[in-house]
Amino acid sequence: MSRKPTMDDVAALAGVSIATVDRVLNRRGGVKPDREARVLAAARGLKIDRQLGRSYAHRLRVAVLIQTAANPFHAALGSAVAAANREFLSLNIQFLVHHLDPNRPDRIPGLIDRLARAHDGLIVASPSSPEIAASLRLAAATIPVATLATDVPGSGRHAYVGADDVQGGRVAGDLIGRFLGSAGGDVLMIAGLLSMAGHRDRENGFRAVLREHFPACRVVAVEESRETAEGAGDVAAAALRTHPDLRAIYLTSAGADRVVEALSAAGAPSMVFVTHELTEDRRVLLRSRKIDAIINQDTAIEVRSVTHIMAQLLGRADGAVETVLAPVRIFTAENC
Repeated sequence: MSRKPTMDDVAALAGVSIATVDRVLNRRGGVKPDREARVLAAARGLKIDRQLGRSYAHRLRVAVLIQTAANPFHAALGSAVAAANREFLSLNIQFLVHHLDPNRPDRIPGLIDRLARAHDGLIVASPSSPEIAASLRLAAATIPVATLATDVPGSGRHAYVGADDVQGGRVAGDLIGRFLGSAGGDVLMIAGLLSMAGHRDRENGFRAVLREHFPACRVVAVEESRETAEGAGDVAAAALRTHPDLRAIYLTSAGADRVVEALSAAGAPSMVFVTHELTEDRRVLLRSRKIDAIINQDTAIEVRSVTHIMAQLLGRADGAVETVLAPVRIFTAENC
């Protein structure tokens, strides 16, 4: 187009009236979010010289469905969401945290349905089940949906942001195998909930690497903590009684402090102990060498990624929407 673009051109490209274009470009409000997004996309495409996409009259609300702060990892997610709200002020997108109980999966589909009706987008870190996947598919038919930290297979979500949990499990197995050496020994895995796809993937990766490279290491049990610290401590204490030759514990969820307490009470402080997520309480345990290694996925990076993707899905940020696999880092007492 050799001439300077006009509002007529924007209106034709966006499929709206000139009056709608005028209201959007001059920030008068009163335009539905989908039309506003089309107008701004058309204006950017025509390279109209305005500060487009920097100020939006209509506020969009995105529900973020995670566990309560009783789970330190989810507490970190919640803090990162608060930081994202400050970052996305210019796009007028508000991220609102809501809580689910992973031990009441029967309540989660109804919660998803209610949030989807009341919000413009949905970010979910949830256990998976056919009912939960169905509720997310229904939501994704009308609003953008992204899964965070653990995926929900068959959910129809538009994007997933999180670590490669098969790889995370393999890293844990590799660490434990190397710590135990050629003698190997009995290993306990404590998962949060195996209904979470991420925890199942970690188990699969963990078992695979031991089978392939450390056959002297034997997984004697995989127990669920039900995503609670108390549950992790109880499982560890029971396993230490049942398996007196236990040499290593792999924990995938909350409760590292309770596991350490169980090891101390059983007189087994030298047990190899590997877990995930470098939260502040775990940093203290790592520095005191009560945890041997932590495999960390950066919650701040994950939340920044998923909120940016949501802004793209809502038409308030440019770029192609892609699934993001967050990198992981290994921490020991020497680099935490």
